[in-house]
Amino acid sequence: MTTDIEWEKWGARDPYFSVLTNPKYRASAITDEAREEFFALGRYHVEHVLGLCRAHIDPAFAPQRVLDFGCGVGRLVLPFAAQAAEVVGVDIAPSMLAEARRNCERQGLNNVVLALSDDTLSAVQGQFDLVHTCIVLQHIEIDRGLKLFGHLVKRIAPGGLGALHVTFAWDYHAANHGVAPLLSPPVPQPWWLSARRALGAWLRGPAKPAAGMPTAPDADPEMQMNFYNMSQLLFMLQQAGAGMVHMQLTDHGGAIGAFMFFRRA
Repeated sequence: MTTDIEWEKWGARDPYFSVLTNPKYRASAITDEAREEFFALGRYHVEHVLGLCRAHIDPAFAPQRVLDFGCGVGRLVLPFAAQAAEVVGVDIAPSMLAEARRNCERQGLNNVVLALSDDTLSAVQGQFDLVHTCIVLQHIEIDRGLKLFGHLVKRIAPGGLGALHVTFAWDYHAANHGVAPLLSPPVPQPWWLSARRALGAWLRGPAKPAAGMPTAPDADPEMQMNFYNMSQLLFMLQQAGAGMVHMQLTDHGGAIGAFMFFRRA
C-alpha cells in the first residue's frame, strides 16, 4: 500500500520527526535533550490516557496487557511498559520497529513485544486490557482505517478498555461545520477542444527544466491526512457493546479529532 511504503521511508529517514513534526526532532538536528523531551511527552501522554480511563470509566483501572497500534519508535510503548505486565507495539514500518527495539534495549525492558502490522493485525496474539492508538489512523486511507478500527475493537478483552483516536475535520472549513464544501460539477467541454489540447501536448513533448535551474532538495515522504465519519465509528462501537463513550476533542495543527475512551461489554 502507498502509505505503508511512505512510512517505511519516514522510518528510515526521519523517525522522530514523523511522530512529532517539530523541527527539533529532525534526524539532522535532534539532540540528547530533544530526545529526552520527546520521550517525556510520551510519558505525559500515557499518564493522561490512564487518568482519563480512571476518571471516566474505571477508577481502579490497571491494565496488565496493552496494545499500542502505530507504535513508531516506542514513544508510548516505553511508559506503558512501566505500567503493565506486557506491552505489544505494532507498526507498519520495519525501520520504525528497529528503532523502537533499540529504545527498549536502552531501557532494559523485557516485557515488550514488537511486531509488524498489517490490515488484520495477524501478528498480534490474543486480547488486551487496553487497546490504544493516537495520531495514527489519520494517516491511513479511510477504507483500510475503518477495517483496522474494527480489528482494534475486537482485540479488546471483554471488560477491557479502548482508547482510540481519529480525525474528522479541518478547522478551516468552520463555515461549513468542518466539512469541505462540495465542488461544482465541471462544465462539459466540446470533444474537439479536448482533442486539440491532447495533440498540442503530444507535439510539445515532456516538459524540460530550464537550463541552470538548481536541483530541488529531496522532498519528504508523503504523510496523508484522512478524516473519518464519526457516525460509522460510533455505530461500530455500539455494535461492540460500548454503552458509554467518553470523548476528548483534539486539535493537531487544525486537524480536529476525537479521542474515544470506552469499555467493551
